[in-house]
Amino acid sequence: MGIASGLWARAGAFLVVGGVAFVVDALAYNVLVFWVTGHGPMFDQPILAKIIAIVVATFVTYVGNRFWTFGKRTISRKISRYVLFVVLNLIAIGLQLGCLAFSRYVLGLDSVVADNIAGTLIGQALATLFRFFTYDRWVFPDESGHGKEIALEQG
Repeated sequence: MGIASGLWARAGAFLVVGGVAFVVDALAYNVLVFWVTGHGPMFDQPILAKIIAIVVATFVTYVGNRFWTFGKRTISRKISRYVLFVVLNLIAIGLQLGCLAFSRYVLGLDSVVADNIAGTLIGQALATLFRFFTYDRWVFPDESGHGKEIALEQG
């Protein structure tokens, strides 16, 4: 399998895992903030609700990406890798929260549609791009040596 096809396969798997996490994130957030009546238990705490939703979805992405997207890679178990995963996810969470906070507190939008577009759609799209490139390079690097020669030839 060439580099391009391997990249496309990883990107496709990453997007499927991200799609599942997107649904988990959206459901958790909407239950916490809007529930059925339009005012959920955390309506006045959208940022905290988003943090909870993202943390739940992050567990989904870790398992899916570790065992499917990057499952064929030889990856040593190091505590530093888990720390790096957490740090990179904190940055990604900041991207999502920044989009939601901008919509809520700068633009004054607090509807179901506005929150889902800003925090879940736009925020998660930015965070997903960030995660794909950082996970590929630092969290789940291929330590087997396969592909390094090709990367050096192209570089």
